[in-house]
Parts: sequence; C-alpha cells; structure tokens
Amino acid sequence: MDVGADEFEESLPLLQELVQEADFVGLDIEFTGLRSNLSGPQQISLFDLPSEWYLKTRQSVQQFTICQIGLSVFSAIEGEANKYTAHSCNFYLFPTTFGILDSEFSFQASSVQFLNQYGFNYNKFLKNGIPYMNEEQEKKIRHDILTGNWRVRSSPDKDQIKVVIDEVTRWLDLAKEGDWMTLPGITGFQAFEVQLVLRQALPNIWTVLKDEGVVVKKVSKQHRWYLQNTSCDRESCWKENILLSARGFSAFFQMLVKAQKEMNFPRVSNLSKVYEVLNSDLNPTKNSGPEIVHASRCEKYVETKCPHEAAYDAFLCGSVLLKVAHLLLQKVHRIDPVPESSFPQYLDVLAPYVNQVNLIRAGVPKINFSGPDYPGIRPPILILSVKGWPGVSEQQVYHKFQNLCKFDVRRLTRSQFLLLTNKFKDARNILKEYRGHPTLCISLYRYWRHSPNVNCLLQVCGIVTAWALLAFTLGRSGP
Repeated sequence: MDVGADEFEESLPLLQELVQEADFVGLDIEFTGLRSNLSGPQQISLFDLPSEWYLKTRQSVQQFTICQIGLSVFSAIEGEANKYTAHSCNFYLFPTTFGILDSEFSFQASSVQFLNQYGFNYNKFLKNGIPYMNEEQEKKIRHDILTGNWRVRSSPDKDQIKVVIDEVTRWLDLAKEGDWMTLPGITGFQAFEVQLVLRQALPNIWTVLKDEGVVVKKVSKQHRWYLQNTSCDRESCWKENILLSARGFSAFFQMLVKAQKEMNFPRVSNLSKVYEVLNSDLNPTKNSGPEIVHASRCEKYVETKCPHEAAYDAFLCGSVLLKVAHLLLQKVHRIDPVPESSFPQYLDVLAPYVNQVNLIRAGVPKINFSGPDYPGIRPPILILSVKGWPGVSEQQVYHKFQNLCKFDVRRLTRSQFLLLTNKFKDARNILKEYRGHPTLCISLYRYWRHSPNVNCLLQVCGIVTAWALLAFTLGRSGP
C-alpha cells in the first residue's frame, strides 16, 4: 500500500491501531542520497573509530532528505502457532514548508539513478509527499505559533493567501449574514493555515473545514465571538491542530518509537540474498520456522519482488528477523522443531544483539548504540616507504594499488604512508607482491618503530642523554 499526503490522515487511525497491537515492525528508509563526496579528514576511512565513523556518516546523510519510509507490521495470528500477518506500507515523505520552514536538501545523481532503476515514484514524492519536521524545527514552530509570532513567509504560500483573501473580500461585499462560500482544493495543514489567516484578517467571517474544501460563512461579530470561544474551537485548540498537521509523519513516527515495537537487526550487503537463503533448503529450520502471510490490501509482494522499495525491504527485514531468531532458538535448545516457539522466546534470544548495527567496510564489524563497542579483528596496518617519487600524494598511492587491492591511505611523513584494508588476504598479497621492490618498500607497521612522535621523542631523549654524558664527562675532567 502506497501512502502520500492525501491518504495519510485517513489511514492514520488504522496505522496506529496496527502498530499498537503488533508484535514487532520492520522498517526501511530511502534517502535522496547516502554519502556525499567528502574529502580530507571528513572522508570515512578504515582508520576511523566507531564513534568517528558514526559522526562522519551522520554529517554526510544530513545533507539529503528522506523520500520514502517503508513499514511492515508483523502480528501473530491468534490460535495459529508461529504464524504471522504482515501489513506493508510505503510512505512518501517531503519536508514541511510551513511559516518560516523552507528546508534545503541535496540529490545525489547515483542515488536518483538507483531508485529510478527500481521504479521509485518521484512524482508522488515531490507532489504528494507527507510533511514532516525534526525536533528542532518543531520546537521553533511551536514557540512561534503559541506566542503569536507565526507568519506566512514562503512566496507560494503568500501568493495563495493573497488570492484567497482577495476572493473572500470581494464575496463579502455582496454577501448577507448567513451566506457561505467554498474554497476548493485547499487540503492538509494548509487548510488550517488559510483559515487562521482569514479569521485574523476578517472579523465578520467564520470558517469550517469540510470534504469539499474550506467553507467561509458571513456572521455577525457577536456570533463570531461565540463561535471562537466554544470548547471545540478555541484559538489554543486551533493552534495545536495546526502544529499537529504541520508535523505530519513526525507525529506517527514518534508514536511508533514510543510503542517500542522496533527490533533493529544488523543489515548485510544484500538483504534479498539473506531472505532467499533463509527460505531455501539451506536453512535447516525452513519447515519448522515461523509462517508469514501478507494482509489484505498488501498482497503486492506475494508474487512480486520489489527490491529497494521501502515497504518491501521493511518486509524483508522483519521476515529475516523472525527466521534468524528461530535459528538462534533452535541452536539454544539443540532440537528442531523447537516446541511451542513464540515471539517472547525470540525476543530473549535476540536480546544480546539489540541496538547493534552492521558496518560495511569499516574498522569494526558493527557499532553498538547502547554500550561499548566490541574490539574489532582486522588486518594489520602496513607502512609504505616511497623512494624517488617526490611530491607523491595519498590519491596517487591509492591509484597505484587499486588494481591489486583496495586500501585506505593516510600520510605518515613526507615519504611514508599507512595502508589499511579490511581483508587479510589483501594485506598478505601486497606484502608478497612488493617484496624487494626497489622504490616502494612495504612492511608491517610497528608503532614504536615507525611513529613520528615516538621517533621525535627518542631523538630528544638521545640529545638530552648525550648532553648529560658530555656534562658529566667534562665535570669529571675538570680541576
């Protein structure tokens, strides 16, 4: 099921009910880009600590925006052992443009081509994306609305508001008390925005939002006072409704987090392959594992594979989670089928892996968001000493070896570079290939032998020791 701004408000109650009653959810997010072409110290490297890797990745991805979120809600079927229903939804998002909010974000050409290849609906993203905002933006907008400092700032909104006010003002000149008119085509939180502006500008009208649009009614000032002071339509209530509408998907996402149904499973390089293996005869628990069926209105993925569509990837994540949990449970009990396996048992065996995210080509295999990171096992650092190549750069060293193996390169001194790969065989191969090379000498890096800081310290200590010996010798030979 694909959900845009037009469908979101109508489907929200059902979505909230599904999440509250779910056993767990699968989640996938698509961005307009993933990794900007950073250079220098900001470039992600195998030399990075987990915390450095995370901060660099976060800074990089913040330049882009979320274009699609996929949600797959898994619920156990009552009365049927180890069987689940999956409700899968695609949400197309677009940053909120409201008041002073006018977000800037980037597109990465390779990401656009990638999503195009898998049939991403850019028209729905750009024209019918569900609004959302982050916590800082929400805090600012809330303050402006509640203190009365809120203003329409963006040019399209200003133009629309001006046209609406002109149209209503012309109508008021001829209308009688009790007459009404409809402003069609104004929906979502912009309908609240238009009504608030009209009520502030014109004291003898009242507005109501209906299916056909915003209805404007001519009323007396006394009746206006009565309407705006009724319990269901006070100004404070209106402002909260405006804020809720402007938050859009953010309100649903915060509800999802509070529901505590998410179990993050480490992603691997090819999620579809993992899913296929777990559903093949290679999985020893294939016939005894959990059964998953697609809910009504979500049958799209029964026969059709849609890789990199957010809801499909979310379904794969949740399915892999269930099947891997069953494998772990079988390993604990050492029997198959596991008697009376249930989702609470799955949670118990998955507990040691909560909040740990797999890293691809990094200094450690995973990052732990709820505790200390585990020490990584990686190939040794190599040191390259260059002769007869003045002014050589890190990029030139990288290109020199890229056909043999892929190294991250970091300059150590003017003529020395550190090389690091994530594969032990690459380190062995390059040591063997360049053994005895006349201009490129590669060996294992030893901190106490090769570090410039250690060498500088040893030189200083040597000078101090030499002076001390000289002073001692001169003192002994004096009168």
